[in-house]
Amino acid sequence: MNTALPILALLAAFLIGSIPFAVIVPKAMGLDDPRSYGSGNPGATNVLRSGNKVAAILTLLGDAAKGLVAVALAKALASSLDFSAQVLAGVAIAVFLGHVFSVFLRFRGGKGAATAAGVLLGIQWQLGAAVLGVWILVVLLSRYSSLASLSAAVATPMLTLWLTHNETWTGATVIMSAILIWRHKDNIRKLLAGQEGRLGKKKPAEDQAKA
Repeated sequence: MNTALPILALLAAFLIGSIPFAVIVPKAMGLDDPRSYGSGNPGATNVLRSGNKVAAILTLLGDAAKGLVAVALAKALASSLDFSAQVLAGVAIAVFLGHVFSVFLRFRGGKGAATAAGVLLGIQWQLGAAVLGVWILVVLLSRYSSLASLSAAVATPMLTLWLTHNETWTGATVIMSAILIWRHKDNIRKLLAGQEGRLGKKKPAEDQAKA
């Protein structure tokens, strides 16, 4: 296998992940940059704080599509380009890292929940659906988006191993889950202190959790 091809695949995945839909969508719709209000996080949950649900949904879909497209494309080309399982797992991690450390936002990106969901759908749609089910269940019970993302992150490696029986994919999801949990460290502190904002409940910007 040409050693340059895996490197190019990883770089391409990182660049795809770096596309900042949370900035692009609001700008196209004439809305404020989400980095200027709420938590300041360039993600769908913070875009929702603008009050524009359409912008939030489009941001969510865009961020998820990045992960799905990168992994699905790598899998589709794996045979012809002789990509190993490790390269495919690397692409999954790279597109996720691209979102978290966006090169277009000076390496200050979002927290990665939506992009991770897209990656999981790319790995196996049943896996993506199962993890999404965990997220939805926790949101419905708690109304905490951050708690739902954390719960999904914890469940993901176990669900990956159970549904795919693939240790390489499972290893990739362990890395992504660990980073996602780390990116939610402020939310964890707020949850423990009872200060985290619930979905659908408006709070002053300084009291809103970083989502």
